[in-house]
Amino acid sequence: MENNQHELYEYAKDRIRQKKRLFVHFIILAIGSVFLFTANHLLNFHDETNWWIWVVAVWSCLFIFHTIKVLVTDSFMNKNWERAQIDKLMLQQSKKIEKLKNDYENSKASAE
Repeated sequence: MENNQHELYEYAKDRIRQKKRLFVHFIILAIGSVFLFTANHLLNFHDETNWWIWVVAVWSCLFIFHTIKVLVTDSFMNKNWERAQIDKLMLQQSKKIEKLKNDYENSKASAE
């Protein structure tokens, strides 16, 4: 397998693993929510308040953050994006260095 194909394979494998974990997180959230509701209402565990709603709300917020990370952030801020940003910064730095060299040579030539 070529190096480029191997990188694509590894990236696809990582993305599938991320999406699989997200799906598992959703299933655990759904089952956990039912369990918390059952514990609160049917098993009469501190049934004077609806504490399970707060736990599920916090857990759902964490799930939303996880979803945004997997489906939004990681989908466009991947290795190709990192490489492009590095190349962009390196180009800017090389331009600055070249400008400084030219300024130095111009000031040196004008001093003579």
